[in-house]
Amino acid sequence: MKSSANHLDATDRRILEELQRDASLSNVELARRVHLSPSPCLARVRAMEASGLIRQYVALLDAGQLGLHLNVFVSISLRQQSRKALQAFEERITLREEVMECYLMSGDADYLLRVAVPDMPALERFILEQLSPIAQVEKIRSSFALKQVRYKTALPLAPT
Repeated sequence: MKSSANHLDATDRRILEELQRDASLSNVELARRVHLSPSPCLARVRAMEASGLIRQYVALLDAGQLGLHLNVFVSISLRQQSRKALQAFEERITLREEVMECYLMSGDADYLLRVAVPDMPALERFILEQLSPIAQVEKIRSSFALKQVRYKTALPLAPT
């Protein structure tokens, strides 16, 4: 495997596709699926891990079965957009378990959060007790996901 994602060969891409589909595959099964022997397959996976291309392996859980029935997108506008204000906000927000994703945005809002909570009272507590007290926060707007049409974690691996 080469050092850059732009230089992945077809076998590397097949390995990544299989691991994105099921990261719990044994090396022997992964090697079988990508038509390699186990030793070179493991060497390729280890090289992608060492380069940081493969960051970690996770289990994807069902939010509904865990009682997290609300998926809320929260737009945050800060009073100022100085580096210090952005950093202070980011440090606070990354401590919150209910914040699943946080993006620094262009456009009307400074940040977009995706928050997973069990119900409206939990969302209200999060907004009033966690977001509102942050000194840098000027405006908070929430939008509720009514239905999840598509959710995926696998990145596209189109050949270059």
